Amino acid sequence: MREPAPWMQMPIDDRILEALATSGLVLSPSVIAFNIDKSRSEVNRRLSELVDHGFVKRVKRGYYAITEVGEQYLDGDLDPDDF
Repeated sequence: MREPAPWMQMPIDDRILEALATSGLVLSPSVIAFNIDKSRSEVNRRLSELVDHGFVKRVKRGYYAITEVGEQYLDGDLDPDDF
């Protein structure tokens, strides 16, 4: 079982990471928001935080992908407090 870091907001952070991981695609905040039933502005705020902590990378303006660190977090293979 994975443990979220204190800076993470649940369940939205997990849902964003899961959407990126399961799709295997580079996605926009609008597409992520639509698929996890959240607002685009809420997803945008959380993506910024996930990028700052290395769980997601900004591929180009407005497009995001999960990183290896994000994948390891989802797999429960790292301590998110380290990021």
